[in-house]
Amino acid sequence: MKDRDLHEITLWLSREGYQGTDEGALIAGFCERCNDKGLRIGRALAIIDTLHPDFEGRSFHWDSADLEMEPVREYETISDDHGRQAWQSSVFYHLMTTDVDEVHRPFARGAATDYANMPELKAAGHTDYLAMIHRFTEGGRVGEMDAFFSSWSTRAAEGFSDDDLRALRILVPTLALAIKCASSIRIISTLAEVYLGRDAGEKVVSGRINRGEVEKIEAVIWFSDLHNYTSISDRTEPEHIIPFLNDYAELVVGAIHDHGGSVLKLIGDGVLAIFRSGDRQADCVAALDAERAVHRNLSELNARRLAAGMPATEVYLGLHVGDVLYGNIGSRGRLDFTVVGPCVNQVSRISSLCTSVDRDVLMSRDFVDACPPERSADMVSLGRYALRGVGRATELFTIDPERR
Repeated sequence: MKDRDLHEITLWLSREGYQGTDEGALIAGFCERCNDKGLRIGRALAIIDTLHPDFEGRSFHWDSADLEMEPVREYETISDDHGRQAWQSSVFYHLMTTDVDEVHRPFARGAATDYANMPELKAAGHTDYLAMIHRFTEGGRVGEMDAFFSSWSTRAAEGFSDDDLRALRILVPTLALAIKCASSIRIISTLAEVYLGRDAGEKVVSGRINRGEVEKIEAVIWFSDLHNYTSISDRTEPEHIIPFLNDYAELVVGAIHDHGGSVLKLIGDGVLAIFRSGDRQADCVAALDAERAVHRNLSELNARRLAAGMPATEVYLGLHVGDVLYGNIGSRGRLDFTVVGPCVNQVSRISSLCTSVDRDVLMSRDFVDACPPERSADMVSLGRYALRGVGRATELFTIDPERR
């Protein structure tokens, strides 16, 4: 590969990196350009850890003989002996645990196939193999994202030439930087969504971070909590409290997200969420469908926990609709992106009455009036109740048990 070709691919990588091209497209574009310039890459694999609550990292794949190959895969933390043995027999484990920066195995010239997957590669017609690690310093790492791993193989009869190896050693560091850039942006979005909620996270990442910057919105407001949580936590071993909360949060949050809602806060055992598609009736239906999902799956969760000798409980829910202020509230050094206003206080008070009236769902008159007729027909009035901090009595409804 000529120097002008190296320069051209380096510029392409730099441009794609700062423009935010995703990692799978970066790997594919890089391999295609290298092949066009005479560097015959048959197969490529790149790996980078991330910062995500559900998986440890992502791997990116490309094969000139299998363009239908899944380009991006997510991998979890290794938790079993088989996975641990496979990882420890890999060339990447060797690179990570030694001071070596690359491993080169020219199979066509009799090199050993002494790491996992090498025999399979050779049997599939690959003649040369190069694995590399590019390490990040303490100031350049994010969580467990401390290195970029990659491997490159060719099916060319003579293997990689010295010029090919030189080209890879020059180009791959820029590829690593571009993929690290894309992965870092992904981490920012993930953390914002996980800790702030989908809608609020998107707004913060898009630049809505000025203190006092709020908007008045109309939304369906959801507030749920767990029945008898204080008593359960008092008699439960401390190490079992977090799994208890996680089980029920997974149930509630999953249902809200599945039906288009956005969770804004987890407050101990409580969940504050909004539905705001712009269509008030559709938002009411979405909240009701989420409620159905919660209580449909609650029996299964409780049965599983009780069978394991763990405490179980019920989910109590309040639903309301109205105008709220949505935005940044707090001090200069600590902001929260959330909703505030009388409607938020009111839905919390509605939820807290579930125990008193022995109902698992309570809805305000405003919520019922906002529902389409076919759904409000399923609701019955429980009368008017005084809510703490609310100046006038509020008529509350529940779902007719015969219509569930």
